[in-house]
Amino acid sequence: MELTERISQLLEEKYATDEIFADCFTVEIELKPNQRLYVFVDSDSGFTFERCQKLSRFLESHLDTNGWLGEKYLLEVSSPGIERSLKFPRQYHKNIGRTLLVTLVDKTQHSGTIKSADDVQVVLENTIIERDEKKKKKEVVVETPIPYPQIEKAVIKLGF
Repeated sequence: MELTERISQLLEEKYATDEIFADCFTVEIELKPNQRLYVFVDSDSGFTFERCQKLSRFLESHLDTNGWLGEKYLLEVSSPGIERSLKFPRQYHKNIGRTLLVTLVDKTQHSGTIKSADDVQVVLENTIIERDEKKKKKEVVVETPIPYPQIEKAVIKLGF
């Protein structure tokens, strides 16, 4: 079993058995050259610094006890950060109301406010200006459903 799979399995067990981590989930585990291990974790209620610290110590104890990365390694446990692409439906759901920029597998892009998200798709909402028959402008709300398999990259955009 690969190290990333072992780490993933350890984390799943931790989430299932420790109430503090009950709503957590692993987004990604990266093992880079020079024994650098990056673990990105999220949760439905927010991944706090305290949770991050406890999970880091938990992983560090297993890495040290089992010698999986040797004596010298770098371990970073963090939330995925706003610049990382969303990967799981529950990440879309927790970001309802935020602006999302989506690149589809066909390379087209969509942007809008996340209106809803379920296990199948995310729905983006935009307000556009249309003209009626009398050339009067009117605002129209348009909803665009996007199935997850069509998404190549989806990043939350913060307005400043």
